[in-house]
Amino acid sequence: MGLEIDITDVNILAALQADACLQNAELARKLKMAPSAVLERVKKLEQKNVIQAYNAKINPAILDLKLLAFIFIKTSEGPGSAAVAKSLARIPDVLELHHIAGEDCYLMKVRSKDPLSLIQFMREKMSRISGILTTKTTIVLETIKEDNYLPIPKLTAWKKH
Repeated sequence: MGLEIDITDVNILAALQADACLQNAELARKLKMAPSAVLERVKKLEQKNVIQAYNAKINPAILDLKLLAFIFIKTSEGPGSAAVAKSLARIPDVLELHHIAGEDCYLMKVRSKDPLSLIQFMREKMSRISGILTTKTTIVLETIKEDNYLPIPKLTAWKKH
């Protein structure tokens, strides 16, 4: 990957992943470092695109988006073409879009109010995209775990600078 990070950077990433609202002074206190040193490291991690964004996790039910669905999409695109993917990625309702190996071409994650809203999304937004051959939709009955936290390897795997 070419990005060099050390154990201090890993500690910063772990702390910010657990609480993205952590103030610099508090982060410095937790890491037993000077606030200016922590701020400099965080800025470098942002510049290197290691830290890509700071997000708030919102309860989907509050926004009446209780239905979670995964849609497998098969397209007529040849290898190397991504026109369908670009069109799908522009739709705000699409939470995730993955190019996958196997029978299908893409796996898409969407949330909607209910099954009728999902059908409406597929008819009004997906059907306008040429190149989609077939879709298979899986509706989630219950979510056991859903988060975007990356598992951070044991700290002993990182070198200390």
